[in-house]
This record gives sequence, C-alpha cells and structure tokens, in this order.
Amino acid sequence: MKTLHLLRHAKSSWDDPGLGDRERPLNRRGRRDAPRMGRALAQRLDPMVVYASPALRAQLTLGGVCDGWPELNALSHQSVEALYTFSSDDLAHWIAAFPGDDPALFLVSHNPALTDLVNELCAGYVLDNLPTAGYAQLTLRIDHWHELVQGCAILECTLFPKQLGDS
Repeated sequence: MKTLHLLRHAKSSWDDPGLGDRERPLNRRGRRDAPRMGRALAQRLDPMVVYASPALRAQLTLGGVCDGWPELNALSHQSVEALYTFSSDDLAHWIAAFPGDDPALFLVSHNPALTDLVNELCAGYVLDNLPTAGYAQLTLRIDHWHELVQGCAILECTLFPKQLGDS
C-alpha cells in the first residue's frame, strides 16, 4: 500500500495582471490559510519531504505550511517542474515514474489536475473540487509507484481551510 497526500496551492492574487501565471503570489487569504493548514496537518501526519510545483503560489504555499508545521523545515523539499501542470495525466505519469520506494508522496500542485487525479484514481466522482489550500489523502492499493492505475485508490480524508474555523 502507498499513500498519496495532495495539497492544492493556497489562494493566489490576481492584483497584478502583468504577472505571468507562474509568478502570481498568494493573496491575503492564501497567506492566512497555508500556515493554518500546516498546523492542522501537523496534528495528523508525520513530517515528510514535499514535492511542489515551481510556481510562486505553490512555493509560497509550501513555505506557509512549513511555518505552521515547523518540523517540515528540517527536510529538503523539492521543486519539480512536472508538477506545474493542470493535467491529471501529467501528475499520474510523474507519480508512476517516481524512482523511490517511499511509502508516501506529498505533492503541492494545481487544479484541475488535482481534483481530476483524485476522481480518476478513485474510479469515479468522489470530489467536486479541491479548493485552494485543500488537502486530500488517498490510500493506493499498489506496492510500487509504477503500478499506479485508474481506480487503485480510496479517498481516506479531505481537509479544507473552511473546516478549520477562524484560528
């Protein structure tokens, strides 16, 4: 069994229309939600290396999660070009090609890729939308990452910023 942890980047800013998509920072809500999600995830998970899209909003989300979950700061997180995608197929190919035998992967990426990936791996509609800074945990009925196929997963849980209250 493998575990897949998926986190959509926090809410990004559209204030500067001159910025390219990769350069958009987080807005106020995104800067608030990322550390809140970090604190909440720290109560549920052991620290692990996180693989994140190189887009600024994904990198700032990871930084905010680390602020809320300080144990993550000691780990060497990876910026991965292939995670800057809006395609679930691209994400699935990257996961299936993952060279390690790690029991779990934690990705920070983008929609619609993440929502679509959850629904494809779980063989049906289980998630309407993974919101910004939203988290999904999947148990994969596989022993090796290269065995990843449609329908191999069970959605174990989700956690969204709106569930955290006003902390």
